[in-house]
Amino acid sequence: MATVTSTIEDKKRLARRLAGSGRGFAEQYGFRVTNNPSSLFQLLCLAVLLARRGDFRRALDSAHALPDAGWDSAGRLARALHGDRARVLRDSGQRGDVEALADLLGDLARTVVERYRGDLRRLRSTAGYDPARERALLTALPGVDAQVADLFLREVQALWGEVAPVADRRALAAARRLGLGRSAADLAGLAGGGESERLAWLVGALARIDLERRYAELAG
Repeated sequence: MATVTSTIEDKKRLARRLAGSGRGFAEQYGFRVTNNPSSLFQLLCLAVLLARRGDFRRALDSAHALPDAGWDSAGRLARALHGDRARVLRDSGQRGDVEALADLLGDLARTVVERYRGDLRRLRSTAGYDPARERALLTALPGVDAQVADLFLREVQALWGEVAPVADRRALAAARRLGLGRSAADLAGLAGGGESERLAWLVGALARIDLERRYAELAG
């Protein structure tokens, strides 16, 4: 079991170690985190898939399979045939009601196109850069609940600094277990306050540790 940190110096040292890769959750698994329409939509799809029950590696595989099939934007995914979406999801390892998931992703893509012309930066500007309004507009999208919004904003806080601090439930579970705090605000303090990029790296690392059950390597 990982050693729980006690002093503030120990906490900061561990936080620097975890954030030291300079990459958040999504980037560690091969997804680009950039403020352009394609990247943002792919991150939203990743969040939707990660929120589903089951092995998170299947979610990662499916999130990669969508752009690999040529659907790297909301517009392209919206134009894809339902049967093709279902086939790609099934081939990437998805289980359960794949037909419903294919429908959901299609609905999500079409809604992003209809409301924001395929560009989630327009959601941000529509919200007036207000974090609460951004969350409200996100959760008004098909398939986006509070958990999905947390997963998406966990990644984009490196780009949309106004939403920080954001930490999803897995990152907070790891933070509690490692003695780093119990809230996103606690982690922000360790990451340097308003430095949203460093916070995203720290939170992403914590989420990976919990998902991959990598606590043992932090012992000692």
